This record gives sequence, C-alpha cells and structure tokens, in this order.
Amino acid sequence: MAGRRKGRILAFQALYAWDVSKIPLEDLLDFSWLGDEKRDRLGDEGITFPRLIIAGTIEHIAEIDDLIKQHLTNWDFDRLNRVDVAILRMSVYSLLFQTDMHPSIIIDEAIDISKEFGSDDSFRFINAVLDNIRKKSKENSPR
Repeated sequence: MAGRRKGRILAFQALYAWDVSKIPLEDLLDFSWLGDEKRDRLGDEGITFPRLIIAGTIEHIAEIDDLIKQHLTNWDFDRLNRVDVAILRMSVYSLLFQTDMHPSIIIDEAIDISKEFGSDDSFRFINAVLDNIRKKSKENSPR
C-alpha cells in the first residue's frame, strides 16, 4: 500500500505542476522533474500507477472539473487552493475510473495527502466534496 500512496503523492505533485505552470504532459509522464536518482529508485513499476492517474486525469479534466464544480457549495472553483484542486482532480479521476479501488480508500488517501500538503482545513473540505461525489456516483451506478 505504501507504493500506491507514494504513487498518489507523485500524481498529485505532477497535477499541481501541470495546473500552475502548464508543464507539458509528456514531461510530467517521464518524471524528469524528479531527478535521475529518485526516478531510478522508483523504477518502471513505481511510476506506472502515478502515470496512469496523471494521464487519465488530464484526459478527462473537463468532466472532472465539472463534477467538482457541481459539488462546491459557496466556493468558486477558480479561487480554490491549487493544492486542493490537484488532490480533488486525481481523487475524482480515481473515483470515476479506477473502479477496482474502494471509494473509501481513495477518499482516505486524499485526506491523508491533504493533511500533509494542504492548508489546515483542506482535509475537511476535500473530504466533504469527495464524499458528496461518491454518494452521487453511487446513486448512478452500482459499486
């Protein structure tokens, strides 16, 4: 499970970088921004999972952002903390498309990452948005 956690952190970091500096997708997916030593330690297997999340999230970014916007109450998407947005985006991607993972695991990982990288109350906000999305998607499809 630690490997998946590291993979989610890498995916979050890449999606954050993509959002704030528009780094091209191919540069994100080759993980050159990690540095050679870290990338070599991860190996091919270690970057497969985050690569899937990054590419899938960006491929479905309009759908993911629309879904996040639908579940914001008294918040303007464009004014959200970009760290929170990156965590929400990758987590919504996982909820929608990685159906082999239980939604509670995805949400728990997002909360843990937001506690580590987000502001003091990020985890509450992220939990609320993801839980609402999970409930809505559960109504629309059996899981």
